[in-house]
Amino acid sequence: MAIIETTQLIKDYSLGKVKVRALSGVDVVIQEGEFVAIMGPSGSGKSTLMHIIGCLDSPTEGQYYLDGVQVSELHRSDLALIRNQKIGFVFQSFNLLPHLNVLKNVELPLMYAGMSLRKRTEKAKEVLASVGLSDRLKHKPTELSGGQRQRVAIARAIVNDPAIILADEPTGNLDSQAGGDILEIFTKLNNNGHTIIMVTHDRIVADRASRIIRIMDGKIFDGNLDS
Repeated sequence: MAIIETTQLIKDYSLGKVKVRALSGVDVVIQEGEFVAIMGPSGSGKSTLMHIIGCLDSPTEGQYYLDGVQVSELHRSDLALIRNQKIGFVFQSFNLLPHLNVLKNVELPLMYAGMSLRKRTEKAKEVLASVGLSDRLKHKPTELSGGQRQRVAIARAIVNDPAIILADEPTGNLDSQAGGDILEIFTKLNNNGHTIIMVTHDRIVADRASRIIRIMDGKIFDGNLDS
């Protein structure tokens, strides 16, 4: 079953009087439970596509269906609910709050969802244990290595048990060992039923996915890993 489907997505940006087309007629279908890499060079449109899939941005033209629902017809409050409950985000720069410790960073989505303090603390500890950080609960992000910070970011992304995890260059700031560890976590999450969509410009990273969608100049030019 398709969990994500786009039809002729177009995204234009205005830079002064100049219109820049970031996406040009993009058709993508991603099945529930897939591990997909969106691969392309800088400026290819891959992050723009990810932002639209993650309901962080909207297309200029075209349709985007998430679980069979046309996203453009949803209200802002519905989109916020989707971002909090259905989609988990992992970014290259981690996006952790520096003044909060590891546990409190991971609790944040549960707090926004209205969960009680006791329950969200239990849940956050459980998820942090699953990524090997039970001994770092009280540490601030600045006291962690890059790989540990990305593990915290992944824990925060999955604490609400989202169906979809979007990862934008998740290994971009890490050495090869830490990056490999992060990719192994994504593989385990995928084996547990999560749909993983990972943006990368690195072929070695993309090869960890089961399918690669290649994008260049805002267009899909090869959607099949084996072709």
